[in-house]
Amino acid sequence: MQTEMIRLDPENPGVDGIEKAAGLIKAGELVVFPTETVYGLGASALDPGAVEKIYRAKGRPQDNPLIVHVSSLEMAGECTVQDLGRYSSILDVLWPGPVTLIFKKSEAIPACVTAGLDSVGLRFPSHPVALRLIEAAGVPIAAPSANISGRPSPTSEEHVIEDMNGRVGGIILAGDTIFGLESTIVDLSREKPTLLRPGPVDAERLGELLPGLEIPGFVRARDEYRGEALSPGLKYRHYSPEIPLILIEGSPGAVVSRAGILARRDKSVVLCSQELADYYPVHVKKVVLGSRNDLYAVASGLFKALRDRDNLNYTQIISEPFPETGIGLAIMNRLRKAAWRIDRV
Repeated sequence: MQTEMIRLDPENPGVDGIEKAAGLIKAGELVVFPTETVYGLGASALDPGAVEKIYRAKGRPQDNPLIVHVSSLEMAGECTVQDLGRYSSILDVLWPGPVTLIFKKSEAIPACVTAGLDSVGLRFPSHPVALRLIEAAGVPIAAPSANISGRPSPTSEEHVIEDMNGRVGGIILAGDTIFGLESTIVDLSREKPTLLRPGPVDAERLGELLPGLEIPGFVRARDEYRGEALSPGLKYRHYSPEIPLILIEGSPGAVVSRAGILARRDKSVVLCSQELADYYPVHVKKVVLGSRNDLYAVASGLFKALRDRDNLNYTQIISEPFPETGIGLAIMNRLRKAAWRIDRV
């Protein structure tokens, strides 16, 4: 398949480029587009044939539901049978933004979008390109991350070209994404609000907005999730780099010591914080993700570090843990899901 590359300014996307991409969506084709979290692989959520192309392009299991992106509350209301007016105080704060909310779906949303579930994940992104594309297409857009299933999600132009060139009708190129991790997912379709996937909007903030918010144990990804996939990122292994990732959990001293032992055995890349970088062995390649006091910076560079092609020159990636406060919960969720092995010291 010939893939059209569409270059757009992330802040002020041109009309011609947006119309070209929207035309592909209207024609039932796939378009890769940027959001504030990661790049998405989009198709009309109302077109079952187009949605099936998403699963084929990604190699995605059919029982893994997709997130539906909207450009207005009115469009969101057409996708659910729940009264969104009841949640206005929450939606006014969280949307547009990096949060997916799960509601009972309407008949407008085909079963293939939701993997047969009676609920649908809705997201109202804040990225100007994403919003303009949805508006121009005139339909909600189903879009998982634009990567081959199982690999780290794409946060840069290089990533989406590598994974999706030749698989889709068009790729919008608009620079790096902001947050670098997928959206927070909260289930509002059941009796109690439940956090299903941590992301840029942290659990502490959500708890203030949603009193009684449940945070199941699987959110920390310490144990394998069992049951039907109520949202993306639950049932299957995700985010895996091309060489084994070993996550070491423990006190800083124990982590550095264990990393040194592992690095003596194999040629290693170490993902680390500014605070601990100087304590690792000099013979390893150190990738400093950022300060432990600025976890948003760490998050924004995580997938880029996992997808670095230079890693193929090494035998393994070793990662230290990060604090599980704020977006740190999402960082550790992704690291644990990506890990080939977790050493607790």
